[in-house]
Amino acid sequence: MSKKHNLKENEKFSESEERLEVTGQETSNVVSPAKEENSKPEKVKEAKQSKVEKKKKDKKPKEKKVARKAREMSSELKKVTWPGFAEVCKKTGIVLVVVILFAIVLFGLDTLFGYLFGLLT
Repeated sequence: MSKKHNLKENEKFSESEERLEVTGQETSNVVSPAKEENSKPEKVKEAKQSKVEKKKKDKKPKEKKVARKAREMSSELKKVTWPGFAEVCKKTGIVLVVVILFAIVLFGLDTLFGYLFGLLT
């Protein structure tokens, strides 16, 4: 992050220097690169302090995270279109019929293979 910050500062410095040259103003109020190097420790301290502050802000208690997730979940559940009672009964009946058919088929196969195994032994 500090490299990006330094690059931005250097770009700002060169842009301000170009503006002053174009307008004909004095460049005495522009910070020279030598002075900028002396201020690096201050920038590093500021960057470290801002990182520490960000970490403090990022650390949220678990209760807040859980509460936020619960709110998000409830808002998503409100968006769901729930089927009516008749539709639920119809689809439940279809599932039960399919399960019973498969149970009958598996029972028949089990009985057949059991009989064939009995003939082999």
